[in-house]
Amino acid sequence: MIQADLTVILPEIILAVYAMVALIFAVYTAKDALGSLLVWVTSGVMAVLAIWIATRSGGTNVAFNGMFIDDGFARFAKVAILLSAAAVLLMSREYMARRDLLRFEYPLLVALAAVGMMMMVSAGDLMSLYMGLELQSLALYVVASLRRDSVKSTEAGLKYFVLGALSSGLLLYGASLVYGFSGTTLFSGIIKTAQHGELSLGLLFGLIFLISGLAFKVSAVPFHMWTPDVYEGSPTPVTAFFATAPKVAAMALFARLMHDAFGAAVQDWQQVIVLLSVLSMFLGAVAAIGQRDIKRLMAFSSIAHMGYALIGLAAGTEAGVKSMLIYLAIYVTMNVGTFAFILMLERDGKPVTDIDALRMYSRREPAKALAVLVLMFSLAGVPPMLGFFAKLGVWQAGVQAGLLGLVIASAVASVIGAFYYLRIVFFMYFGEEQGDELETRGSPVLVGALMASAGLMVVGLFYQFGVENAAAAAAATLVN
Repeated sequence: MIQADLTVILPEIILAVYAMVALIFAVYTAKDALGSLLVWVTSGVMAVLAIWIATRSGGTNVAFNGMFIDDGFARFAKVAILLSAAAVLLMSREYMARRDLLRFEYPLLVALAAVGMMMMVSAGDLMSLYMGLELQSLALYVVASLRRDSVKSTEAGLKYFVLGALSSGLLLYGASLVYGFSGTTLFSGIIKTAQHGELSLGLLFGLIFLISGLAFKVSAVPFHMWTPDVYEGSPTPVTAFFATAPKVAAMALFARLMHDAFGAAVQDWQQVIVLLSVLSMFLGAVAAIGQRDIKRLMAFSSIAHMGYALIGLAAGTEAGVKSMLIYLAIYVTMNVGTFAFILMLERDGKPVTDIDALRMYSRREPAKALAVLVLMFSLAGVPPMLGFFAKLGVWQAGVQAGLLGLVIASAVASVIGAFYYLRIVFFMYFGEEQGDELETRGSPVLVGALMASAGLMVVGLFYQFGVENAAAAAAATLVN
């Protein structure tokens, strides 16, 4: 039994053992001199694991008496998590090295966070859910404050830690209520208590607290308050990481909990998810309008996009989960390219995050400006970019589930949010040129990530590299 269980969790074991062995090796050798090497090795390990997981035999495998579930849904999320984490690590190498931030702990903390995320999406029990969530969170608290000589970075790490502890408390209180009223922490046991779609009052309160704790992790309103300050204060590569892999993990965990543990009581949690979705979309759209810092703007953008993704979850159907997974895959791809561009922005060797610095950028770098234009149009959901079809997918799932009001509200929020994306495009092509020239030389990795991400927003209209079929298969294993 133990050997079979270990086989199921072998990818997580490999990544965790690698991180611990590399940590011990680095401590007793050249330490920070190994930072660059460890970035390459860690990225390679995660990419190889992603390919291995994607090609593993299908079906559903359960380990440790149901506490860990390896199915199509988990494998889809893990591949997205590992590939996005590897991409962000590679993008961050030059930026971190030039600013003396490339300590050997950085790639290893990212690897440990990835282990936690992989545990999250495979959780089949409230205890394994919490274990994965905290492993991810503790690593992210540290990388947020990695720039120790910066007050903003220290503040970002502290704020994330304090508010993260609050969300963990909400989650644990909800878990204790669910355990008390269902008599089990296993998702398969919890769902049996709501076979007829009716939850007891205590179980309903437990569900609300669980949703509140997870809403913090996906930056859903009103649990979003940490996001703008943490995005702005963290080193830009860390912000790029926050905007990609953890979002996929948290949303996948959200869907896992709702469908595996409370799938028989969709009507009880659907209205809560709808409220979170509407609030997130509108606050993200409106609050970003006044932002001049592009990292803060991307923070509010992530809040709004999680609101759109929540439409797929609120649908409570297989089609809804499929549309949510496709949306997350496209969202992560857009963010990788956008943050690759942000990492290039410099003036006199110092990073620039003010969007006013982009005025008439197209005259100096027409190819990069065109790539950013494609990404901004896609983030805004302007047809015919791939981002529009991501939104169209969740809208269709929402309409099929009878959530027409939510879909109409999201369309209005999308129109409002288009303003701040298109303003960046306006500055690049029509704004008044500034005296100080913006430098965007960037490494081949950053340029490649920007161009590849923008290219996928166009190529994806014709060839989706199997993502749609994989998402459909993943949704079918979760919602049955």
